[in-house]
Amino acid sequence: MPPTTPHAGKFNSCPAYSNNNHPQPQSPYRSHTAPKPSRENVYNGAYSVAENPYDVPQPHAAYRSSSVSSVNANKHHYSSSCAISGNPYSLPQPQSPRQHSTSCPGRAYRHTSNCSSSSSDQSCRNSGSSTKARLYGHSVTASYGEMCYHDNSLVSASLEALIQHLVPTVDYYPDRSYVFTFLLSSRLFLHPYELMTRVCHLCVEQQRSGDALLDKIRFREVAPKLVQLLTEWTETFPYDFRDERMMRCLKDMTLQVARGDEFSWRAMQQMTQRLIKRLSALGQYEEAVAALNAVALERPASLKSKQTSAQRSDILSMCDDPFILAQQLTHIELDRLSFIGPEEFIQSFAMKDPLENHKGFFRKRKTSNLEAYVNWFNRLSFLVATEICMPVKKKHRARIIEFFIDVAQECFNIGNFNSLMAIITGMNMSPVARLKKTWNKVNTDKFEILEHQMDPSSNFSNYRTALRGATQRSETAHSSQEKIVIPFFSLLIKDIYFLNEGCANRLPNGHINFEKLWELAKQVSEFLVWRQVICPFDRDRRILQYLVTTPVFTEDELHLASYESEGPENNMEKDSRRSLRSSLLHRENRS
Repeated sequence: MPPTTPHAGKFNSCPAYSNNNHPQPQSPYRSHTAPKPSRENVYNGAYSVAENPYDVPQPHAAYRSSSVSSVNANKHHYSSSCAISGNPYSLPQPQSPRQHSTSCPGRAYRHTSNCSSSSSDQSCRNSGSSTKARLYGHSVTASYGEMCYHDNSLVSASLEALIQHLVPTVDYYPDRSYVFTFLLSSRLFLHPYELMTRVCHLCVEQQRSGDALLDKIRFREVAPKLVQLLTEWTETFPYDFRDERMMRCLKDMTLQVARGDEFSWRAMQQMTQRLIKRLSALGQYEEAVAALNAVALERPASLKSKQTSAQRSDILSMCDDPFILAQQLTHIELDRLSFIGPEEFIQSFAMKDPLENHKGFFRKRKTSNLEAYVNWFNRLSFLVATEICMPVKKKHRARIIEFFIDVAQECFNIGNFNSLMAIITGMNMSPVARLKKTWNKVNTDKFEILEHQMDPSSNFSNYRTALRGATQRSETAHSSQEKIVIPFFSLLIKDIYFLNEGCANRLPNGHINFEKLWELAKQVSEFLVWRQVICPFDRDRRILQYLVTTPVFTEDELHLASYESEGPENNMEKDSRRSLRSSLLHRENRS
């Protein structure tokens, strides 16, 4: 039997991190002491448009990925530092943890080990039921049938062997880290429905002996482990079961289990009920987001009435405390993170499903929640730019810029890097950046520090340093607030994308490159740990509703608003303003 812990020795634990020596910065806009974070779970009610168009059902912690803990329990540690004084996430000497993002351990390994078709020693190839091992220095490469191990870590195998390795027996159950890794990335090679069908079929067929009574006894013995496997699947990858074929297969297995073991049948029933509840919450969330987006699509007041824009509510009239606004942004971030399925990262670049036109009750876009979260980032950036460009008076614009700088600083201290980057992005948009007279009235020292923190040079090394510090703080947290880690999401997607593109799915001998799958699982499982945090701050529904529903300018409207705030400085800008006015006027007349 191959090793039951194929990832053994693959990840190392991180040391403890303390943030006790870094006080929260004081903001000139804070008029009162910030409220203490509430630890209660604020997501207990169903979504109701009448009550609050932002409130969305929160998935219960029980449905969040518990199976990934064994993958993520022992992560690589990279010592690092931050060059910014007062950085609450500073660590010793910087190194980027994603420097391998465009390369793969399996690639280097293929050049040095015998897992290559060009090598004369081909112990990683199919050797039937035999076991082969070779010693290289202090490491061992061995094969068990069609599965190749290096230092007790699974590095490659045929697809059939990997599927067989997932099938539980009376005296064997796959390691939970293997279950998560293979269920996550198997969709690169076959549809989840096909995988589930084959696993269930193999599990049943392996118990057949020709004697009906003996078959029933043997299946009764293996049924609890089959239920455990399906439970891990439904709780970690519930969105797979929006496919009605998956639900049908699950129903068939429930009937199969019911004929052999009543206890396992009851467990299957409970599992199915939890799954349906989770899918129902997802449906309500998607409806809520759609309703919010519909409200947000309403166009703002015509730019012709810019001189009377003082009557329009702005962000400072809603909230003049940067800490409170950063808390509400964190609510939105964690809300939307919690509904992103881990498989969406893989499905964003997985092979096209030949049955994707299959219509069923649960059919939805495979990456809709991931895309909705990216759209939220874009909306926040445009909201920041809109708030800055709308005011008529230069002094008011400068005050809003300073306010958003303070909000960004508070987001950094909380660990909300996605909102931080969205705010920086909005303030660096060309319609805002060209407002030189306004910026001359702003103290930009803090903004420059934040920009340096999110500097893209050296593959975002400063940001990655801070992210590792926040992650370590979360692992040793003494309060709910310290557990919060919200990554710069677009960079996370980019890392996973380049890891996929930089590594071959299959080795020259036809085996699946399982080292690549381990790396994908490591990055995604870390995200799942961040996703399961419950936001500890009090909700302010009025602020939340403003953030997600108030209309924002398009790019053209932002440019024109910027020209209205500070006139064109050259002929090119004059031509641009003239063209924008004509285009927008024509668009208004058509609508």
